[in-house]
Amino acid sequence: MGDTPLGGLLRSPREVLFGAGTRASVPAATARLGRRALVVTDPRLAADPAAAELVDGLRAAGLDVAVHDTAAPELPVEDAAALAEQARRHGTDVLVGFGGGSCLDLAKLAAVLLAHGGRPQDYYGEDQVPGPVAPVVAVPTTAGTGSEATPVAVVTDAERATKVGVSSRHLVPHTAVVDPELALTCPPSVTAAAGADALSHCVEAFTAVRRDAGEMSGSRVFVGRGALTDHWALLGVRSAAQHLRGAVEHGDDLEARTGMALAALAGGLAFGTAGTAAAHALQYPLGALTHTPHGVGVGLLLPYVMAFTAPVVGDRMAELADALGVPADRRTGPDHGTAVAVADLLSSAGIPRTLAELGVDDADLPALATASLSARRLVENSPRPFDEPAALALLRAAHAGDLTAGGAA
Repeated sequence: MGDTPLGGLLRSPREVLFGAGTRASVPAATARLGRRALVVTDPRLAADPAAAELVDGLRAAGLDVAVHDTAAPELPVEDAAALAEQARRHGTDVLVGFGGGSCLDLAKLAAVLLAHGGRPQDYYGEDQVPGPVAPVVAVPTTAGTGSEATPVAVVTDAERATKVGVSSRHLVPHTAVVDPELALTCPPSVTAAAGADALSHCVEAFTAVRRDAGEMSGSRVFVGRGALTDHWALLGVRSAAQHLRGAVEHGDDLEARTGMALAALAGGLAFGTAGTAAAHALQYPLGALTHTPHGVGVGLLLPYVMAFTAPVVGDRMAELADALGVPADRRTGPDHGTAVAVADLLSSAGIPRTLAELGVDDADLPALATASLSARRLVENSPRPFDEPAALALLRAAHAGDLTAGGAA
């Protein structure tokens, strides 16, 4: 990789356990961190035998266990305060997030409030958490957000009519236990949206802005790409390219599920330090408008963002093409063959290709463009200057299905 910096930064959990059957290690890992555990999950998973197995295992390990089983999709911000209050009443000293991204993010935010008090809104933005938080053991049951390895939790704030992030190095879970067997019953639509999110994390981390080494030790949580995050990003892209469609079409295929679990974990390790950019900035207001899953919106937008950034990322599109397995004769031309390959891959998994397919009207685009600029950490991470005219051009391209250089200029 010719333009890869020699240095880099990587944030990660203190322990990562990966592979089929590793969920059996959760009780021992949790018992090393505390004595009173609060399991955070959602109603569907709470009825799954795996949840009962987890709780029984924790109790057998000598822990006092409480369960919060009402985690909601797209995590409403008020739920974090309610969970923190439950944790205080229980005397919780370690949290176990068991579920998709919303469950893990909810556990991470409750860990902040348990340690430092206040409201979730007090910690919006970057580096607002003043110090260490209660330990979290993150056990994902979907392969997408990578939240088990990241320093961010995302909530939906009705007062702001969009999603908002809390970003802090203190939010990285202490332990991640990634068992792909837990995703075997994940529905195809959820698998597709989660997989699109994982791929987006990898691609945007690999093409993020590059900053000087001196900027990596300051207050910025997401510092741009580096040699260490590049490794994980390309690993995740390769794994998603090989396994996404198989995981969607054959949910009981453990090899495909393992490949997507690796893609999600690798994406979390990559973007947890490098950050994401325009696709995520645009998705936040888009998701609020259309009420579609995060992965659907960010996956739809990703190819158009790739076409937008292609002129300024040097040989990185060729490296992504290699990781994706794009034939050499498809990598050139005005429609950015690598971006088309990503669009084709995601479409084969059921992700729509255009904003029009989501019911977005052309008249909605200017407001979406304006709103996308509010996520400064994402805007500033774009390798190509991302302002309101650029955002509007991207949205118009995504509305029309135009992946040419002109469409996303």
